[in-house]
Formats: sequence, C-alpha cells, structure tokens
Amino acid sequence: MINVIGGFYPPDSGFVMYQGLPITGLAPHEVYRRGLVRTFQIPSLFWRMTVLENVMAAKKDNPGEAFSKAVFKRMWKEAETETAEQAFGVLEIVGLLKIWDQPANSLSGGQMKLLEIGRALMSGAKTILMDEPISGVNPTLAHGIFAKLLQLRDEYGITFLIVEHRLDIALSYVDEVVAMSYGKLVATGSPKEVMSDARVVEAYLGG
Repeated sequence: MINVIGGFYPPDSGFVMYQGLPITGLAPHEVYRRGLVRTFQIPSLFWRMTVLENVMAAKKDNPGEAFSKAVFKRMWKEAETETAEQAFGVLEIVGLLKIWDQPANSLSGGQMKLLEIGRALMSGAKTILMDEPISGVNPTLAHGIFAKLLQLRDEYGITFLIVEHRLDIALSYVDEVVAMSYGKLVATGSPKEVMSDARVVEAYLGG
C-alpha cells in the first residue's frame, strides 16, 4: 500500500488521491514534491555521508543541485549555509544533534530510523508514510520514537500513516487503527474497537 501511494508501484486498478488531487502513477520524486514522503523498514540512507549531509540532501530546490549552477559557488553558497542551519535545527528536534558529523553507516538501528524522520521533516512534508518505524529497535527507543512522532504531530501538524506489527507498543500511541488482510479492509476505528473486533481476530488468529 505504501509503495503504491508513494509512487514506487503502479496500482493495478483504482486511483490515489492526496489533499483532493490525483497522484496516481506519479513518480516518487513527484509525490515527494506534493508534501507526501515515506520512510523504509530497512533505512535507505546515504551511507558514506554524515548525519548532517543526509538531512541537507532532503531540502527541496537547492540551487547547488542544478548542473548550470553547481560550478559557480557564489550562486549557491548562501542557500547552502541556510540549508545547513535548518538541518541542524531538524537534528535537534529528532535528537541527533550530538552526532551530526558521524557517517550514517555508524549509527544504531534506532538512530537510523530517527535520521529518516529527520530527512522527512527537512523536506517540509505534511504527511509521512512510515514502514515499520520501530522494527528491530529496542523497546525503550521504540517508545521514544513514537513519543517523538506524537510531539511532531502536535507541534507541526504532521500526519503519520504507519504500518507496524509491534502492536504492543504502537497501539498505545495511535489515534486510529486500520486492519487489513490480503489487501482488503477488515476493520477501522480506535485501537480498542479494532482489537476486539471478531473479524480482526479471525483474520489474524483464525476462527
């Protein structure tokens, strides 16, 4: 589902709407420009770049990325400085400021997840699709990640759509649960309503 919404897979049928506009079949970078971004179950980072550089790379419309301007430093130096300052602010928000100069491949699994969240914030996203954000993360940091998501939701008005199997942790943080089985909607509602729904119990545990 996330791959279809994010433009990685074309839908076999139907359509995808975001904020009242069709985004069906758009490429991932085009969906990203609409303010809809995703993170990955296995973090997809620039491994040899630093934490700071990874966040800076998510900035939209950086003039230094244009071939016609890249060789003329005066045309992008000021924007690059502003981008770096913004990136430091994002790293402070997600709790990675102290390791800003570390390469991405030296981070723990939980820190990689936080870095992906930081890159999504740097893009100016209004909606973030998250594929198992606490997969492989120890329980303490997993709770910390979800607490951070609630903070970002409340302070910046960001919507999070999360696919997660560690329900023992996730259910205490989410507003609404959507249960699916084999691509079909089974139930939707509050965590308590969905988890007590007989259709959900049958779909996941058997009759």
